[in-house]
Amino acid sequence: MPSPFHLAIPVDNLERCSRFYIDILGCETGRYDTDWIDLNFFGHQLVLHFDPNHEVKKHHNEVDGKSVPIPHFGVLLDWEIFESFSFKLKEKKVDFIIEPYLRFEGLAGEQMTMFFYDPAGNALEFKSFKNKDQIFAN
Repeated sequence: MPSPFHLAIPVDNLERCSRFYIDILGCETGRYDTDWIDLNFFGHQLVLHFDPNHEVKKHHNEVDGKSVPIPHFGVLLDWEIFESFSFKLKEKKVDFIIEPYLRFEGLAGEQMTMFFYDPAGNALEFKSFKNKDQIFAN
């Protein structure tokens, strides 16, 4: 695995948002204080920072005929893990912005992808490439 990334994001309710990342996405808790919490986000360090003034600014770009939220973040999962993870998210009634679907079928970069918001309005994308060697393919 490449070097893990560190990402700190604002949330308007630390308890509600940390419960989402822990209970829905399966993240493990690291260090924490009254205004922040470190999470193991699929091997990466995600820090939720309480911001009482956090305002969601939703912006979308059209990509592949879908309205993709910008900015967004997430991880690349193995194909089988993506399938089981997306099934679990559906079972947990996650409200998808873009339901899991297959993009670029039969082409370079064939991938499954899905988008949803956390409770603070931060957009997440999870995806999986049929062939990991084509992550940066044209």
